[in-house]
Amino acid sequence: NCSNNYGPYQFPEKVIPLFTTNALDDKSLPLYASTDHKREWLHVLDHCSAIDLVLRDGRPGETYNVGSGIEATIEDIANLVLDLTGKPESLKTIVPDRPGHDRRYLLDATKIASELGWKPEHGWRDGLSETVAWYAANREWWEPLRDRAPVVETAWK
Repeated sequence: NCSNNYGPYQFPEKVIPLFTTNALDDKSLPLYASTDHKREWLHVLDHCSAIDLVLRDGRPGETYNVGSGIEATIEDIANLVLDLTGKPESLKTIVPDRPGHDRRYLLDATKIASELGWKPEHGWRDGLSETVAWYAANREWWEPLRDRAPVVETAWK
């Protein structure tokens, strides 16, 4: 099990790429009205290193939570993305909350740390800075994806 991932090549409908690509294009960053809801964030390369370690050294049949311990609100993310892109806070826009919106996602990663010695290597600001820089340098990858139809949560009904 892992916490929310972020990093390069994440589809633009996810919050960090959405905020980043919108900021790069001077578009609004939509924040849910409950801006204090928290999520734990894990750089994708840290997630990959944890999976590799579990495959090599983990005990068969065991479950390992992979978390960074880095919690951020949606507003924290928006503020940092705006800072990293040099864009104004006026790009933040409040939108209605999603029904049933969870207040907090956080994992206890003590087991993978104590049994396998794993810990994340990417700090929050540095990891997000690298991610923002990747999106700024790779418009040809994300621009065609942003313009396609978004994933609709009720499409299967």
